Order: sequence, then C-alpha cells, then structure tokens
Amino acid sequence: MASMNVNGKTVNVDADPSTPLLWALREHLQLTGTKYGCGVSVCGACTVHLNGQAVRSCTTPISAVAGQKIVTIEALADDRVGRAVQAAWVKHDVAQCGYCQSGQIMSASALLKVNRKPTDADIDGAMAGNICRCGTYARIRVAIKDAAQALA
Repeated sequence: MASMNVNGKTVNVDADPSTPLLWALREHLQLTGTKYGCGVSVCGACTVHLNGQAVRSCTTPISAVAGQKIVTIEALADDRVGRAVQAAWVKHDVAQCGYCQSGQIMSASALLKVNRKPTDADIDGAMAGNICRCGTYARIRVAIKDAAQALA
C-alpha cells in the first residue's frame, strides 16, 4: 500500500512499490489524462508534476513519490499558471490529434512556474523530450509565450 498526495488529496494505492506512477494514476486512481506513450521516458506523454517539477511518470516508481506532491493534468486548472497555459493552447489551436498534449501542457506549465519570461532556448530546454507526432512545435512555442504574457 502506497500513500501519495495526488492533486491535493491523500490517496492510498494498493500496488507493488515498483509500479510506475503512470499506472497507479491511470489504473488505480482512474486519472486517465496522463497518457502512456513509450514507457521509457523519451516521449513525454506521461508528464506530471512532482513537487512542481515536470517528471515522466512511466518510469517513476510509486515508492519514490511517497509524501511528495503530485499534480496531474486533471488538477492543472486549479492554479493561475495552469489556466493560462490551457487557455493559450486553445487560443492557438495547438492540439491536432491531442495525444501528447497533456504532457506538453504539464511541461509548459512547469516552465512558466519558474520562468515567466522564457526565451526560445528556455522553451526548447523545458520542452525537450516532449514529442508531438503532429509537429505542432511552432504553435506550442507561440502558446507558451502567450501564456507568459498573460501571466505578466
């Protein structure tokens, strides 16, 4: 049994300690906004926040997150940065197929929580490892800059 703080609530997950956080979220807690992509931390579809940092949940065991603050896409609109990023995503029609967008939005919001005036290089660094098969990278960059302006 693992006890975790997910989206501001203490939850217990009856799973092996080596179970990836992704599967605890999706299968045990029914939080399906976090997506499975590659299973080896290279695509970014499974990105969540762990203590405010963007992390890949597909390779993070639940034993490593006990007592830490986990935020998923389901709760991102609960804060000002998350709302700004989501609004910019809609405004700039970022999503095409949408599969990677939960991870993209989580990485973008983690960036803007620590850097309200990101340069192109800052955005590239924060978004590295978030793969979009549809190639919406230009719109992602514009949306991040728009969200940053909205937060200024």
